[in-house]
Amino acid sequence: MLIRSLSGRLLLLTLVFVMVAEVLIFVPSVARYRESYLMERLERAQIAALALLAAPDDMITPDLAAELLETAEVRNIVLRRDAVRELILAAPAPPPVRETYDLREAGPATLTLDAIDALLRPPGGAIRVIGEPVEGGGVAIEAVIDEAPLQAAMRAYGLRILGLGLVISAITSALIALSLQRFLVRPMRRVIESMRRFAENPEDPAQDIAPASGIAEIADAERALARLQTDLRAALRQRARLAALGEALAKVSHDLRNMLSTAQLLADSLAASADPRVARVGPKLVRSLDRAATLCASTLSFGRVEEPAPVPRTVALPALVEEVGDAVFADRLAGEAPGMVRFEADVPPEMELVADPEHLLRILVNLARNARQAMEGAGRAGAVRVTAEAEGGWVTLVVSDEGPGLPERAKAHLFTPFKGGARAGGAGLGLAIAAELARAQGGAVELVRSTTEGTTFALRLPRRRPAAAS
Repeated sequence: MLIRSLSGRLLLLTLVFVMVAEVLIFVPSVARYRESYLMERLERAQIAALALLAAPDDMITPDLAAELLETAEVRNIVLRRDAVRELILAAPAPPPVRETYDLREAGPATLTLDAIDALLRPPGGAIRVIGEPVEGGGVAIEAVIDEAPLQAAMRAYGLRILGLGLVISAITSALIALSLQRFLVRPMRRVIESMRRFAENPEDPAQDIAPASGIAEIADAERALARLQTDLRAALRQRARLAALGEALAKVSHDLRNMLSTAQLLADSLAASADPRVARVGPKLVRSLDRAATLCASTLSFGRVEEPAPVPRTVALPALVEEVGDAVFADRLAGEAPGMVRFEADVPPEMELVADPEHLLRILVNLARNARQAMEGAGRAGAVRVTAEAEGGWVTLVVSDEGPGLPERAKAHLFTPFKGGARAGGAGLGLAIAAELARAQGGAVELVRSTTEGTTFALRLPRRRPAAAS
């Protein structure tokens, strides 16, 4: 479990990173150690050579010669002076030399490669080392050295370096882990615990987190969570109110549907009236009552689940747009004088569209009614126009008015339920329902423009039935 935690993983990564840094330091350090080791042996060899040269007639006993070589830890010593190469001291049976290293011109890269080679090859044998004598004691000094002690010393030094690196890594990782626990893990656990408590009881304001972290990023996360909790609680309260409203509307819808059924029976008798105007208005009144009854039956579909699935069929657009005018401007059916707002339609004859006619009628009636109410509310005279044009595989129905335009608060939430109302007393559901009905048929309702000279909405629908609905 520790390795899966943030602290455990950071601890492991710190160990790895410190060890990588140690490796990068290790090889140059070992190379430098090897160079110092060899230079020290050359200096000892030079001292032994000077001791021999200081003896009378350059003669010393074999025991003293062996002691000098052992003290210098070399097998033989060669000194070059005045272009003369002279063997100063030599062991009775020196081993064969397998490599020669000249330290006078060796650069860092050469020293590093030689050190790696010395570490990797098997121990044993001897090497010849050439260097410059100290204080001008000649042109060059050479010494044959057993390589096994050198390799052992290099490996021991390397192990000390690695051990020190492990200790440093452990201490560094522990300090970082403690810091992380204090400054990150503990505040994050507090945020997570607040989220868990909120999920268990989102309606309790006491479960909200109180931002208190002194770390800017954690404080930002706490403030964002606090805002989210507040907004979500408000949304839950609104949904609860909508659910209660839906239950109340269900009861009202039930009683209203019964009243409309009675009105339908009475309206049926109008069709048999001898008055031509009554006989002409009667069928339209019956259809309007039928639609009202249908709407009452599905009043809760928006809040409870969704609108009924569309049932596409071929629709004659001129007749449907004319029915929109009859529904929104019903006063013209009764033969009343035209009011200050009139209805105009410009739809090409014989234009057809495959769509759900009831849904299409509801969309256009919503848009046209909003347009008329906007103009009458502002006391403006003019026309509500519905036009249609086909382009490619799409049909665009445009509803425009000459009203004062939409207020800014309505534009911000135009298609949001209960927020997009443009007039006082409006529920803000008309455009939301229209947009949902259009999406169900593969189309969209868009605001084209809204200025002080009027507002224009466009309904774009595929001319043919969408593939998903076929």
